[in-house]
Amino acid sequence: MIPTDLLEAESAFRAEVRDYCERELPARVRAKVRAGLYLEKQDYLDFLHSLIPRGWVAGHWPKAWGGCDWTPMQRFIFEEESAVGGAPWLIPFGISYVGPVIFTFGSAAQKERFLPPILASTEWWAQGYSEPGAGSDLAALKTRATRDGDHYVINGQKIWTSYVQWADWIFLLVRTSEEARRQQGISFLLVDMKTPGITVRPIKTMDGCHHVNEVFFDDVRVPLSSLVGEEGGGWKYAKFLLSNERVIAAETGKSMRQLEHLNTMVEAGGDRPDEQAVFRRRIAQLQLKLHALRAFCLQAARQMDPAAPPGAEASIMKIRGSELQQAIAEATMEWLGPQALAYDPAQVNAERAESHAGPAQTPGFIREYLHGRAATIYGGSNEIQRNIIAKAELGL
Repeated sequence: MIPTDLLEAESAFRAEVRDYCERELPARVRAKVRAGLYLEKQDYLDFLHSLIPRGWVAGHWPKAWGGCDWTPMQRFIFEEESAVGGAPWLIPFGISYVGPVIFTFGSAAQKERFLPPILASTEWWAQGYSEPGAGSDLAALKTRATRDGDHYVINGQKIWTSYVQWADWIFLLVRTSEEARRQQGISFLLVDMKTPGITVRPIKTMDGCHHVNEVFFDDVRVPLSSLVGEEGGGWKYAKFLLSNERVIAAETGKSMRQLEHLNTMVEAGGDRPDEQAVFRRRIAQLQLKLHALRAFCLQAARQMDPAAPPGAEASIMKIRGSELQQAIAEATMEWLGPQALAYDPAQVNAERAESHAGPAQTPGFIREYLHGRAATIYGGSNEIQRNIIAKAELGL
């Protein structure tokens, strides 16, 4: 049995997050999120600035570093309720990824230099992990950092680098030595994006928007103080970071919001009674899957030890969460039918939803469907997640 006072505390915190969404989340940002429009950097900044008065920019950080010491359950509740309430994705590269790496493994100087700007949203970060030929098999990375006096000289390429076009800094996994075991020669560096020799080239994704990029490093010189922790310890820090990434991978709040949109459209389709009946059953099936996923996530959050990396549960959340998002988006496209054929990316790079065919939010629904095809790939592909589960639970 879960103690009554604990349940009451969770309900009270959920009410706090709902109150924030209703009263303090910028209405313009909420409207764009609900319409599925592409968000600019300023939209995310407005969202983050609205969190600062409550101290919620990095609520899961320890109080010693400016956080709120949230439990895994509080973090889950915040992520879920804010998404339901129309808040954007809390871009994690500084807040959830490199910030915890720095305050866990970084030097005193690195903590003093980098943590306050992350909390104040005055410096933005990007993640330099994937490379051509080194995505799911990250240990195959070839970007190299060679010591030259009191500097490292970086040469190589990263790809699928999300929102690096907005970033002030990027954290990199680089190869600093050749070892029999590939993971032992990898190090973790912090690099100023203004450093000479860095070239960013945009990649347009299926939705016609600019989310990801290629990044090239040509004789990029960074001081030795850019190294986090020990040289050759990057794999350990990368695993620590990825464990933080997968805690929030289920995105149940986003699924709840998208399923609500689908249900609203179907209920408004009184001129299509036969299709309504079919889609009501389909929505009910999706709701059951969502309820099961939420129950699993809630149980995992209650049992999770914040000091230990999550186990196979995190991989299960990632698989089920991403596949459910895709299933909801596919059902939405099928309800829209021929209306979903007309898509102009210019319509989602706007301040308000409008469409020349179908409901005003049609372009946003299409964009979310197209962009969501990557959900089962990014953050560790679902095939890799299944391997993790097999190894952890079945010993395969």
